[in-house]
Amino acid sequence: MNPTDEAADAPYATRIPVDISRPDQLLGPFTARQTAVLAVTALVLYGGWWATRPLMAPLAYAALVVPVAGAVAALALGRREGIGLDRFLFAAFAHARTPKRRVHAPEGVPPLPAVVPDRWARAAGPPPAAMRMPYDGMTPEGVLDLGGEGKAAVATCSTVNFELRSAAEQQGLTAAFARWLNALTGPTQLLVRCHRIDLAPLADTLQRDAAALPHPALERAARAHAGFLADLATGGDLLGRQIVLVAREEAAAHGMRRHAGEGRVLQRVTEAVRALASAEITVTPLDAGQSADLVAAACNPDAPAHSPAPTDDVPEGDLV
Repeated sequence: MNPTDEAADAPYATRIPVDISRPDQLLGPFTARQTAVLAVTALVLYGGWWATRPLMAPLAYAALVVPVAGAVAALALGRREGIGLDRFLFAAFAHARTPKRRVHAPEGVPPLPAVVPDRWARAAGPPPAAMRMPYDGMTPEGVLDLGGEGKAAVATCSTVNFELRSAAEQQGLTAAFARWLNALTGPTQLLVRCHRIDLAPLADTLQRDAAALPHPALERAARAHAGFLADLATGGDLLGRQIVLVAREEAAAHGMRRHAGEGRVLQRVTEAVRALASAEITVTPLDAGQSADLVAAACNPDAPAHSPAPTDDVPEGDLV
C-alpha cells in the first residue's frame, strides 16, 4: 500500500472544548458550592461538639456525627450524570411537592360543586392544579420568552451519514463541528427527540396521484409503494428522529433592555447556520408557528406526526 494512502486513512485527533459551564474550583478540587456545604457542616459539627463536650465524651460524639458527616460529604462531592447529588435531592423534594395532575386552566381550577358528597370528593383525591408552561410568550420571530431564565431560539438540524465517509472526510466534518463548538458564546443545547410517524396521508397521496403518472409501469409502482407504506403503518409503531438546536440567552441584567436577548439568540442561530454548513449540517430556524407546533408536540408526544410529502430531493442521512 502506498504510504500516502496509509497516512490518509490514519485516525486524526480534533480538539473539542471542555464543559464551559463547569463551575470553577475554589479550594483544591472543591467548587465554591462544595466548599460552602463542607464548611457550614464542619462549623455546625464543631459547634455541636463545643456545646456537648461537658456532657459527652469525644469518642461518643465522633461516633454520632460520623454518619452525618459522611452523608453530607456524599451529597456535596457525589455526582450523577454530571449533576451533584445535592441538586438531585432538591429536585426530588420539588418533585414530591409538585402536583402530579395538571390541567390547562389559565382561569384556575374551580372547586367541586357543593352537591357532590364528601366521600366522593375524598375518593377523587386532591384536585388537579393549573398547568403553567415554562415560557411566558413567543415573538413573531419564534423566540421563546422563558421569563427569569432568559430567551431561547429553536432550529432543526439535518443529519450526516458519517460512517460511509473516508477518514479524511470524517476528519473534515469533525473539525468543522469542533470549530462551531469553540465559537459558542452562550448556552446551547442539541436535543434528539423521537416521535411517531403516520404514513397514512403519504399512502393516500400516492394512491390519488398514481393515475396522473405518464406511464402505466410508474402507476403500478406508485400503487405498490402505497400498499407497502400502508402495510408498514399497520405493522407497528414507526418512530422518526428530529435533531433540535436550542440557543438560550440569560435574562437581562437590571438596567438593560428586556428585549436585548432576542437579537442575540437569533444571531447565534444564524451563526450556527453558517458554521455548521461546512459540516454538511443544514440548520433551519423555526418561526413562531413552527416553534409553537414543536412545543405542542413536546407536551403531547403520543400524537403521531404526519410524514412529509414525497419530494425528489432527500437530504442525506435523514433516512434512518
